[in-house]
Amino acid sequence: MGFLAKLFAYIDKRFKAARSGSAAEGETDDGSDTHGLFFDLRALQIATDYFSELNRLGHGGFGPVYKGLMPNGQEIAVKKLALDSRQGLEQFINEVKVLLKTQHKNLVMLLGCCAEGPEKMLVYEYLPNRSLDYFIFDKSKSPSLDWATRVKIISGIARGLLYLHEEAPERIIHIDIKTSNILLDQKLNPKISDFGLARLFPGDDTHVNTFRISGTHGYMAPEYAMHGYLSVKTDVFSYGVVVLEIVSGRKNHDSRLGSEKADLLNYSWLLFQGRKSLDLVDPALEEYNPDEAAMCIQLGLLCCQQTVAERPDMNSVHLMLSCDSFTLPRPCRTTGNHVGFY
Repeated sequence: MGFLAKLFAYIDKRFKAARSGSAAEGETDDGSDTHGLFFDLRALQIATDYFSELNRLGHGGFGPVYKGLMPNGQEIAVKKLALDSRQGLEQFINEVKVLLKTQHKNLVMLLGCCAEGPEKMLVYEYLPNRSLDYFIFDKSKSPSLDWATRVKIISGIARGLLYLHEEAPERIIHIDIKTSNILLDQKLNPKISDFGLARLFPGDDTHVNTFRISGTHGYMAPEYAMHGYLSVKTDVFSYGVVVLEIVSGRKNHDSRLGSEKADLLNYSWLLFQGRKSLDLVDPALEEYNPDEAAMCIQLGLLCCQQTVAERPDMNSVHLMLSCDSFTLPRPCRTTGNHVGFY
């Protein structure tokens, strides 16, 4: 039995154990079993109009993503593994393993999977508003994200990361938190997606040193990018960058803005130190709460501190966002290329 076959046997075992005592198993006419974990290839081909370009939503970590419509009217998103991608296969397997261990309203929901011959696919809930970057960096769409919605998104991402780091059956580090991996549902609630690079931390392990650096430039924590030091604070740094992007409505690097403003993190530090933080707020926002905006900017910078130990964990971040009486510490900017751990 090959590795992938073993994986799906493992999935089947885990699923049946989780559903013990439920209704008897059987096949439905939409090509999936009664619980919806395994999908028939033919059913997914029909649902996506044979993976038509018109139904293509974008490209995930290991292959294209398509919208589909099942016979019962359920809309789905199908992530299809590129057939020639060895790295994609590893990410596919990893994503299944991670998502089998998680269930939270701020994480994308895995509905099932398909593995027939060379075809390997994951089936997710369909989220109609695509990803956060689709809104936040488009000047024609960003006004639809008013200030209250942006705060809701910032808080929702924090809750999702808190679950991964401290509440899931095993500690999970996402590694690739960025705006394009934050999907939005019909009510613009955020859901963290794309777990192909995520790492499971069994037992009491809190960090690992790795030579295999993965992630997205501009969001990676310096100790991870430079030294391969991976911990929950890696996600905290990425989250801080995303918070600053949400508040400002701009990407973490934009060379069109000139040398001083091109790097979002550097520019945010300059404004904060000059007591001009609110100059960072997205001009597309007609109204916003200045106290909340200043707090979010300060929070983003706390998360992006170079010294790992100085960054808050996600439990502290959640408290900062949910408790009005919580006084945020002042973030400290480390000069030069020094990367601190303690």
